[in-house]
Amino acid sequence: KRTGTRPHNLIMENRKTMTVSGVGRVDSFDEQTIVMSTDMGELTIKGTNLHIDRLNPDAGEAAISGQVYGLMYTDEREKGGFLSRIFR
Repeated sequence: KRTGTRPHNLIMENRKTMTVSGVGRVDSFDEQTIVMSTDMGELTIKGTNLHIDRLNPDAGEAAISGQVYGLMYTDEREKGGFLSRIFR
């Protein structure tokens, strides 16, 4: 179980806009995928025409717009895929 230093919230409206708090950093982004580190694990957002409208790293907040098709959280220990799980 993670114990983040900031509260992590995700508010999505009509699958077109979202606000995320507890964001540590944005690792990568393009119009189809945004990957960010949050206090609750790595968050991957999939969609089309995705844009980061506002990013405030000091407050740990991000505002995103576009058509959202999927959200996925990955814990740090799950990173690395299949081979990292075999060689633990």
